[in-house]
Amino acid sequence: MVRPAGTPLAPGRLDDLPEPTWGSMLGRGLPQFMGEAVAPVLVFFAVWKAAGLGPAIAASTVVYLALAVLLLRRGRDIALIVIGAVFVVIQAIVGLASHSATVYLAQPVVLSALWSVAYFASVAIGRPLIGVFANAWYPFPPWFRATAPYKREFGLQSIVWGVYCLARAALRLFVLLHSGIGGFVVISLLTGFPFFFALVFWGIWHARRVFSRLESVTAGAPAP
Repeated sequence: MVRPAGTPLAPGRLDDLPEPTWGSMLGRGLPQFMGEAVAPVLVFFAVWKAAGLGPAIAASTVVYLALAVLLLRRGRDIALIVIGAVFVVIQAIVGLASHSATVYLAQPVVLSALWSVAYFASVAIGRPLIGVFANAWYPFPPWFRATAPYKREFGLQSIVWGVYCLARAALRLFVLLHSGIGGFVVISLLTGFPFFFALVFWGIWHARRVFSRLESVTAGAPAP
């Protein structure tokens, strides 16, 4: 992302951005994903088997909230963290009130379907949601997030993620209703961790490939 001699057309320069190495991006985003998507599910299943539904819900909720506090201390996006924390608390309350592990686990499935709608809607209004999440992996500056190449790239990625979330939600709900909690945990891990990383690696590779071709960008207009 280095611009030859000349005056940049944007309020910031592409060569001002830190080098987007695989190590730096995975080191920034991987711990958050493991804590949000993997750890709570595994903790819930382990504690549920050992001590029952109530302790499992409590343990899973504590794990997620502890992660939220850690991320806030590291300066991550407070809005997304608060939204996630509020949902986890509501999920716990509904699960405890219903005394049903199926109801507890079905809530994030519904949320996944709603996320797919949000991805599609964000593209329609020109504010792709994956562009927001991308900052968990790479510290894009505000001036670059306002450019057309940024919105175009993460608009494409938001559509891909929307399709994935919708398909995964449908499959997980089917397995939960027909195979029970054990099958749900297995299918959640199989369709979560491998597919998530495949999409993340594709997204990082594609964004680096597209952005590395840019010499300069102007907010709201295509790059030359």
